Amino acid sequence: MNRAERSPDPQTPRKTRRTYNTPGDAHELTFSCFRRLPLLDSDGIRRVFLNQLNKARERWDFELWAYVLMPEHVHLLVWPKSRVYDIAAIRKSIKQSVAQRAVHYMKRRQPDALKALEVLRRGVLGYRFWQEGGGYDRNLFSPRAIGKVIGYIHNNPVRRGLVTSPLEWPWSSARWYAGLDVNAIEVDRCPALRMD
Repeated sequence: MNRAERSPDPQTPRKTRRTYNTPGDAHELTFSCFRRLPLLDSDGIRRVFLNQLNKARERWDFELWAYVLMPEHVHLLVWPKSRVYDIAAIRKSIKQSVAQRAVHYMKRRQPDALKALEVLRRGVLGYRFWQEGGGYDRNLFSPRAIGKVIGYIHNNPVRRGLVTSPLEWPWSSARWYAGLDVNAIEVDRCPALRMD
C-alpha cells in the first residue's frame, strides 16, 4: 500500500477512489458538506454554489447535464468537452471556490454557524465546508445509464420528502428540462435525452 492510500489510523483503512479520465464519458459527481451539516440550506449559499459552478464550466470547458443541491450534499452530471481532461481537477476547482466564497458569505451573514466548521490544521484554526475526500465519481457512457442518473438526480428531493414532485424543488435542473423558469443557471441539453 502506498503512502497516499494509508490511513492516519492504521486500524481504520482508507477507502480509495479511482478516477478515470475517459474521453466521451460523462461523470456523475457527488460531494457532501462537512459532517453532513445542512450548509446548503440557505438560498445565499446555494447561489454562491451555482455561480461558482458556472464559472468552473467556462474555465474547465465542460457541459453540465444535470444538478441538484440538497441541504447537505450535491449531485452533478458533467461532460468534459475536451478529449484530455482531469476530472479530479474539475471537482477540486468547484469545491475549493465554493468553500472559499461560502465561508466568506457566512462570516458576513451567518457568523454563528461558522463554529461548527472549525478545524485545526497544523496548529492553525480554519474552516472546512466540504467533507474530506473527493466524494463520489462514476463514469457514464450509455444513454440509458445517463438518463437513469438524470432521473435519480432530479428525484433526490422527492425521495427525501422535501417536495412531492421534482418540479417543486427550485435548486435542480428538473425545472429547466421541463421548460419552466430557471433558478440560477441553465444546463446543457444532454444528447442522451434528445428525441430527434
